Amino acid sequence: MGVTSEEMRRLRWQCRRGMLELDHLLMRFLDLGYSDLDGGRQKEFAALLREQDQDLSDWLLARREPEDPRVAALVRHIVAVAREPMRRPAEAGDR
Repeated sequence: MGVTSEEMRRLRWQCRRGMLELDHLLMRFLDLGYSDLDGGRQKEFAALLREQDQDLSDWLLARREPEDPRVAALVRHIVAVAREPMRRPAEAGDR
């Protein structure tokens, strides 16, 4: 089952941390990569959002790696997705 609009609103609110770098990374991931996660990984993302801002900042900005390997893998995935270049819509001449 897909994510409800209410769940997305809640996650979007939780991604707003008041630190520009964190806000950008988390919101961009939510927009570009969250829906590709399976249900278990979506729950891990929601749990990650309950971490302290300083820990999230250290992890997402590569100042420190999470001790838990699953969290570390999720953080690496978030950063990779958030740093992907924006894709432009296909233009008629590109076909």
